[in-house]
Amino acid sequence: MRVALVHDWLTGMRGGEKCLEVFCELFSEADLFTLVHVPGSVSPTIERHRLCTSLIQRLPGSARHYRWYLPLMPMAIEAFDLSAYDVVLSSSHCVAKGVISRPDALHVAYVHTPMRYAWDLWPQYFPATGPMSRYVVPLVLNYLRMWDTASAQRVDHFLTNSQFVARRIAKYYRRRATVVPPPVDTAFFTPGSERGDYYLMVTALVPYKGIDLAIQAFNDLRRPLKIIGSGPLAARLKALAGPSIELLGWRSNDELRQYYAACRAVIFPAQEDFGIVPLESGWEAHLKPSSQRMTRDSLGCNAPVPTEQRLLPESCSQRGRPRRSRKPCIFSRHMRRCFARQHCAAMPCSSTVNGLNNGSSSS
Repeated sequence: MRVALVHDWLTGMRGGEKCLEVFCELFSEADLFTLVHVPGSVSPTIERHRLCTSLIQRLPGSARHYRWYLPLMPMAIEAFDLSAYDVVLSSSHCVAKGVISRPDALHVAYVHTPMRYAWDLWPQYFPATGPMSRYVVPLVLNYLRMWDTASAQRVDHFLTNSQFVARRIAKYYRRRATVVPPPVDTAFFTPGSERGDYYLMVTALVPYKGIDLAIQAFNDLRRPLKIIGSGPLAARLKALAGPSIELLGWRSNDELRQYYAACRAVIFPAQEDFGIVPLESGWEAHLKPSSQRMTRDSLGCNAPVPTEQRLLPESCSQRGRPRRSRKPCIFSRHMRRCFARQHCAAMPCSSTVNGLNNGSSSS
């Protein structure tokens, strides 16, 4: 039986790539198809597979600016020849699930999220700031939505990381998805003996993560904030950051464990599909039986996590300080309360948050 793995792009180790890494361990002889691959950007477990890239790999600037080629991605993913494979396992947050397999082949798609920038979060990615975003972008997004919905019918079985995303799949694709939570290596992220004086964010630098909210709040508070991650908003966020804020780029797991263990708290203002960061940082996880076998342990570095209301992963329990508003002034006020009550050193349960986006995530 020949197996093909499909992933959108390989340009860094985020939540989706950590899932792909497990697929690569399960199917060590599988060929791996991806739109763009930056050598050395993902783990050796992924790199050692036979990699097949798309025509986008050969276009100018694709290593850094592959997102510019979003309108070409449906065509590029459909151009892969998978006729020799009996099983196709796609790991998709963009177009990977749209590959064309043989009629008698089995296609299982692990969907981290339907395309955020084409569906519910498109105003955050493409704010109406000029003629291009007002008139051209809506036409492109309309095409992407139609293709996204049509290509979903090629999938035999959908898997996803949370009930939150399963509901989005049902909404946009009219398909049922089985929830299989992603692997979280919390056994590696162990608590430290001493706390530092800084706060920490671990995130991709993309619009929906709420990084600008945290930066504006911490500029106002004049408290030290370290941000680990990379992405297309790096230059803009560096310009926004004050002297108390450091953008550190992506760090190795060993370095990340040290930052988790020594921080006073992890800041988590994003609406997430699952939310691996709170589990790595040590949020007490209430893991369902189906998810226990997907994780390597149940507790990370034991750093409390101030967060946004209704944005918590469904695999986590009540520990944290949720907020309603995404205004920097409200976020700052909330953080001041945490400082005053010393909740950021050992934050007790204060609210029951049932999951993401009123119900429950992932790069």
